[in-house]
Amino acid sequence: MKIMYLNPVGISSYDDYFANTIETIKEKTTEVHVTSLNPLVGTFNNLEVRTYQALVAGDVIRAVRQAANEHFDAFVIGCFYDTALYDAREISGDMIVVAPCHSAIEIALTISNQFSVIVGKQKWVNQMHKSITEYGYDGKLSSFRVVDLGVTEFQEDHEKAYQKMIQAGKTAIEVDKAESLILGCTLESGFYLKMGKELQVPVIDPVIASLKNAEYLANLKKNFGLRPSRQWGSAAPSESELEKFNVFQSEYQFGNRIVIK
Repeated sequence: MKIMYLNPVGISSYDDYFANTIETIKEKTTEVHVTSLNPLVGTFNNLEVRTYQALVAGDVIRAVRQAANEHFDAFVIGCFYDTALYDAREISGDMIVVAPCHSAIEIALTISNQFSVIVGKQKWVNQMHKSITEYGYDGKLSSFRVVDLGVTEFQEDHEKAYQKMIQAGKTAIEVDKAESLILGCTLESGFYLKMGKELQVPVIDPVIASLKNAEYLANLKKNFGLRPSRQWGSAAPSESELEKFNVFQSEYQFGNRIVIK
């Protein structure tokens, strides 16, 4: 299988981090390309605010189209906001498109009844809550617990980040009655195993959840023909119309690409 994991910002600072993580968790027969967007989209290093998400959305769509043209089996939008997920799915052809929040929730609700999300800033909660409601899982959400760390801070001081997440996790379990925890940022990746052992509940890592979901769905597509629907609300724009409007007529140039054979 061939999967693209997109770091949806215009810098490659965390590409190696994601590649190193993915190399340890992917199936041996899966080839993964870790990519980041063209730097012309902007050099901000996070998508914490809607402004940055809006600025990258067009490039995410172009990246998805390019990956589909390169015959990838699945594509991961590597941000817990699930940036432009539905839009990306519309233009993906036969390629599966997944994202961390949706993937993590599906896993959490297979092994528990209720989940809480550990997030960095209060700013994130409003948008993430709307996404979870739109996915239809609001009734399964115990809480959001905030640790007051920005995206980049999770990987700067691991012990500080870990202690904050442990305290938030304990509160989510004891006060909010969460049965599982979801780490609500892709840069919270790497803490799940130690947290799970200490807290004695499942802790879902968003990078692992999205990559494994992509592998699972790509396998279903290849072996059982389960491809994205193109009926009604899932219909894509016609190729003739795209050509008429001069959309996607040139290859998208990624800012960086790491290939994990």
